[in-house]
Amino acid sequence: MNPLLSRRSWPQVPEGALVLVPVGSFEQHGPHLPLDTDTAIAAAVAQGAAAELPRRRPGEPVLVAPPVTYAASGEHQSFAGTISIGHEALRSMLVELVRSLATWCGRVVFVNGHGGNLPSLSGAVARMREEGHRVAWVPCETETVDAHAGFTETSLMLHLAPDRVDMTRAAPGNTAPVAELLPAMTASGVAAVSPSGVLGDPTAATAAEGERVLRRMVEEVCALVDGGVPGADGRLRLVEETRR
Repeated sequence: MNPLLSRRSWPQVPEGALVLVPVGSFEQHGPHLPLDTDTAIAAAVAQGAAAELPRRRPGEPVLVAPPVTYAASGEHQSFAGTISIGHEALRSMLVELVRSLATWCGRVVFVNGHGGNLPSLSGAVARMREEGHRVAWVPCETETVDAHAGFTETSLMLHLAPDRVDMTRAAPGNTAPVAELLPAMTASGVAAVSPSGVLGDPTAATAAEGERVLRRMVEEVCALVDGGVPGADGRLRLVEETRR
């Protein structure tokens, strides 16, 4: 049966299911990518994990909740189209989602596709764990992920939704390391370091690379959900990582 919760009626919801909740954003991704890029990627990773996890954990049903699309994107607010609800509202929403889900599911794992959500996500999950809920979060990332609307995200969207990518408008943005850009972005937003909103170079992106990266993201999320240990911030990490 389809793991998407939105495709089921309430009697079709199995008892004690693991629910994956994609968390994305609705923000600018340069002139060539759609505003819901982070949400599309998080949803794809969650659905990929939902297809794989039952083979690893056959006794635990897996469902994918509708994605959280409006999130914390204040750093992109100067670009038209961005819709952000800020950290306070996002934290409150995540807390209430867990409290609601906990009345019928076994555990909740947020699958996060937007780095700007981390303060809210960590705070909300840590609070819910203190209340005794079985909840954690994982990032959609691999060693190849670049900053924003660059090679990696463009490749992923060429794989997931090529009809929504306009490569004729793809151009390099600011390619400096994020660590160098962070002070200016923190103070004045992404527009202060990149008028196009792009951090990186999307021009060499390919659908084949996007397929490879998505597969890797799904593998890493599955490994974390299957055998990860939540830290104080609620993020799942493999045991060997916690010893470093």
